[in-house]
Amino acid sequence: MNGAETQEIKGLLLQNDDQYRQLDQQHHQLDYRLHELTEKPYLSTSEQLEEVTLKKRKLALKDRMEGIARDYAHAHSRAS
Repeated sequence: MNGAETQEIKGLLLQNDDQYRQLDQQHHQLDYRLHELTEKPYLSTSEQLEEVTLKKRKLALKDRMEGIARDYAHAHSRAS
């Protein structure tokens, strides 16, 4: 899959797949919170822990989304 195909598949999934759309929304929420934390000049111990946890959760969401996109691409390349 090249970059253009990947973007096309992600666009289709955002329009047509509720699970993918929910994962994408969660990913953006985590990204927003991480951005808030990185804007702070100093993080408390609990905020540092939150940052690490958010990064792990965000990566896990991204992995799930990539898996859905791969499965979609694989299923539709066989159908063609």
